[in-house]
Amino acid sequence: MNAVTPISTLAPHSGSRIAMRSSRTLGWQGFGAELLSVSAGLHRLPAIRHHRVGVHVGAPVNARCLCDARRLTRIQAHGDADVIPAGLAGQWNDDAACTIFSVWFAEDFARRTVEQLALKPADAQLRLRFQMRDPRFQHLAWALRAELEADDASDPLYAESLCTAMLVRLVSGELPAGKRRGTLAPRTAARVIEFIDAHLDQRLTLDELAAHAQLSVPHFKALFRETLGVPVHRYVVQRRVERARTLLLQGRLSASRIALESGFAHQSHMAHWMGRLSGVTPRELLGIARDDAVAVAAAGRDSTSNAGTRAEPPARHD
Repeated sequence: MNAVTPISTLAPHSGSRIAMRSSRTLGWQGFGAELLSVSAGLHRLPAIRHHRVGVHVGAPVNARCLCDARRLTRIQAHGDADVIPAGLAGQWNDDAACTIFSVWFAEDFARRTVEQLALKPADAQLRLRFQMRDPRFQHLAWALRAELEADDASDPLYAESLCTAMLVRLVSGELPAGKRRGTLAPRTAARVIEFIDAHLDQRLTLDELAAHAQLSVPHFKALFRETLGVPVHRYVVQRRVERARTLLLQGRLSASRIALESGFAHQSHMAHWMGRLSGVTPRELLGIARDDAVAVAAAGRDSTSNAGTRAEPPARHD
């Protein structure tokens, strides 16, 4: 979307930028995020082949920015975002230390999303923006930050859904009017649901699910939610919880194996989502099942005992 044109006079940033959290180990592909502790002073950022968005976190700071010959002096407040398209270098000078939630989108990931929006070429570009204030974008950014900081992250499909929505918001503000209503055709919905159920133990992506529906990713997400009543990622997690519950009650596999068979990263990941969606953890579920089995067995023994000791009616003496 934008060719990289390095600016030789801009060296890498001179201030310290320490990553407190990073998505590098979370399996996200085509996008990523970091929570950065940024020192006061001058920071020079070179041009790269990714689109970047830096969202300010916490107390306001005075900041001066220079990027693509544009200058701005402002007070950067919580939630304000700077959008830096791929290929642009710049510098930022903050008068105090701050925290930045930094999100990046690979060119290929952004291009696929933009192409599927069916926008005019002139409208299908990420543009340089300083101090963007957009409540909807902020909501998506904070959801992605929560995912980054969670002890047990969700399926990468959730993060992909958030980043796709963020790109849509950055490029067009909202989906084209003709693509905001309607539902999946019954056969299409059945085909997608069948594919999800058959591949719960594997990594699922929006691209492959949308391809099964023969729709663009943004259009597919909107129609899926209208049809099933929940976002794609939520439906997938619900189905994984249901499979895990069934396998646990069967009692033939270990909990760690069941987690993998159900598509969770590990056992604690499964326990987190089972507790969140069904209100009981795997251990609690098995405890309830054992209690029910004991109660049924006891009832059976009592019934047998009562039948064996039932008093015979007194003999009649005519």
